[in-house]
Amino acid sequence: MSIDTQPAPSALDQRVELDISGMTCAACASRIEKKLNKMEGVSATVNYATERAVVLGLAAERAPEAVAVVEKAGYGASEVRDGQEAEGYTDRVKMLRNRLIVAALLTVPLGDVAIVLALAPQMRFPGWQWVLLITALPVVFWCAWPFHKAAWRNVRHGSTSMDTLVSLGILAAFSWSLISTILGAEDHEGFWLGYGIAPGGADSLYLEVASAVTTFLLGGRYMEARSKRSARSVLSALAKLAPSSVRVIRDGAESVIPIGELLVGDRFSVRPGERIATDGTVVLGSSALDTSMMTGEPIPRDVTEGDAVLGGTVNTTGALIVRADRVGAHTQLAQMAATAEQAQARKASVQTQVDKVVSWFVPAVLVIALITLTTWLLLGGGPRASFSAALSVLIIACPCALGLATPTALMVGVGRGGQLGILIKGPDALEASGVIDTVVLDKTGTLTTGAMTATGIHALGEASPTALLRHAAAVEEQSEHPLARAIVKRAAQDEVEWARAVDVTAIPGRGAVGRVEDQEVLIGNAALLEERGMDVPAEALARVEAAANLAATAVLVAVAGQCLGVITVTDALKDSAPGAIARLKKMGLHTVLLTGDRQAAADVVGGLVGVDEVIAEVLPTQKASVIERLQAEGRRVAMVGDGINDAAALASANLGLAVVSGTDVALKSADIILVRRNLNVIPDAIALARRTLRTIRGNLVWAFGYNIAAIPLAAFGLLNPLIAGLAMSLSSVFVVTNSTRLRRFKPGD
Repeated sequence: MSIDTQPAPSALDQRVELDISGMTCAACASRIEKKLNKMEGVSATVNYATERAVVLGLAAERAPEAVAVVEKAGYGASEVRDGQEAEGYTDRVKMLRNRLIVAALLTVPLGDVAIVLALAPQMRFPGWQWVLLITALPVVFWCAWPFHKAAWRNVRHGSTSMDTLVSLGILAAFSWSLISTILGAEDHEGFWLGYGIAPGGADSLYLEVASAVTTFLLGGRYMEARSKRSARSVLSALAKLAPSSVRVIRDGAESVIPIGELLVGDRFSVRPGERIATDGTVVLGSSALDTSMMTGEPIPRDVTEGDAVLGGTVNTTGALIVRADRVGAHTQLAQMAATAEQAQARKASVQTQVDKVVSWFVPAVLVIALITLTTWLLLGGGPRASFSAALSVLIIACPCALGLATPTALMVGVGRGGQLGILIKGPDALEASGVIDTVVLDKTGTLTTGAMTATGIHALGEASPTALLRHAAAVEEQSEHPLARAIVKRAAQDEVEWARAVDVTAIPGRGAVGRVEDQEVLIGNAALLEERGMDVPAEALARVEAAANLAATAVLVAVAGQCLGVITVTDALKDSAPGAIARLKKMGLHTVLLTGDRQAAADVVGGLVGVDEVIAEVLPTQKASVIERLQAEGRRVAMVGDGINDAAALASANLGLAVVSGTDVALKSADIILVRRNLNVIPDAIALARRTLRTIRGNLVWAFGYNIAAIPLAAFGLLNPLIAGLAMSLSSVFVVTNSTRLRRFKPGD
């Protein structure tokens, strides 16, 4: 059935996205978020990993207000339109690369020369300190400018961030060297080398530290920016599937127009090898569609006239003419991309706690550095050792890894899921996936195809199967009931011809009645025949009972007061159901079949798919109560349903997974949306969610453990500032790289 109208979801209309530039750590994101949330009637989330802000409750025309708020806070902002990529990513990577190259070219010789001249007085020449200072100037001020700029912005707004620590460390090292040169420190005795005393003036310069720390941190930022861009490419892969133009057919002529000009109801052509422009219905032609990039389905799907197609899928063989049913933000592809984008914008509860930690972490580090400096001086450690320890604390404590731990893993996990037909709607789904122990599966539309099929034609007495189908199809072709469509389809497949019925009347809960060739034809249950004074043969009743025990529906057909036979209609199980259930059980999950079928029929289906428990004879309105009862028993439940009749149950479960095949993806009452038809998507979704959660936890353990262990080492003088800068950069790179490993997740892992 085609869809000619487009509801406008408020979640799409009252939503503004901004590209944010100038953020250097999670503290920056937190500051911008607080500023945006002060706007009236909005709820904003700023993601450091994606460098985007999502502002809900803000009309598009008010976007400039949000941009102004961000700019007033000292950062850059621009509105994102039509899912475009963040332009700042490429520019930022290029900027960091150029500064890194200059810093490295100057730091290597500067460090070597500074060390040689410091330890070998005979090689010193007049003004050698000033030569080194001038050589270090480009590194300390131009190469390190991103750190100084961010730190100054923080000072103007009365806040701190990791850049405050970095900038202070670099400027302190340079200032130490400058003051020592001005005061002339060559006459002072040097420091203990372990085998003797260093020459006088050896501790007067810290230029190699300032330069090397700048180089290490720029290298870390550059690698981090490249990794983030790579991670984001997974998230944006869905949006890139949409073609930019379409071959529209208007007034009998074909022309190529931008995709934004396509209207609902337009017809457009799709040649072999081209992508379907938008969601629609095939009106002419047949072909096979490659849906693998959208749903993860490896096998092309055959389509012909009357079949629905999705925008973004690839036409592989034949030419098609398609009628556009949905366009723009209302297509399944657009909603999938929007859902994935919204998911990474939402924060896990653990990330909220991390943000709070980062907000007071930097001021605490400044205090610790000051205490370290003071304590070393009071204990007679000497200026160089005291300064070295305090500088190491400033550098090693930068909380970059903490700010990146959750958003990078969530970004890659959500993006990879989108490529596999698994839409993770938020971090709460990941957190729930780690605790569930029971999976409840709806039957109709979830474990079954949802398409009724006439599988048995049982004629009684002298009646023939052809006569049975001929009379049944004549009456049922005027009905839209699923059972009626199944019977008509079977008659057409068997090439049965039938006359047109007249005076057709549907009888709710009973069946239908009509006249075919001046004979009254009844199609329905035994109650309908008995109401019309007919005797139902024992053989027919036995067929009805047998069908019910197999979760099938039996329809009686009577002509001119005589029962001619029984047509059995079934909703076939999906071929992938048994394998999917087996994988869930292998994952240690208790599986439950939930259905409204009679207990005997449900037990048959449960046995076929291999579930651990069967709960039958449950009305749709009672499903949520069943979920709540299981939870009251101490179980943590994941509910898998079709997202329509199961909305309440999906919302009640600890984790809701909706198996959908149509549009309207973003509005389902579930935590995870499954758009792949193969039911192995269910264990795949849980496995991906769990792996993403494990990655987040691993990142946080590393980041917290690293800072907790490193700060005391630095304070006790056990970390050289150079090693501290390198280690801090590598920590951030480790977190981002660990997150990008989720890109390798494959179905069946």
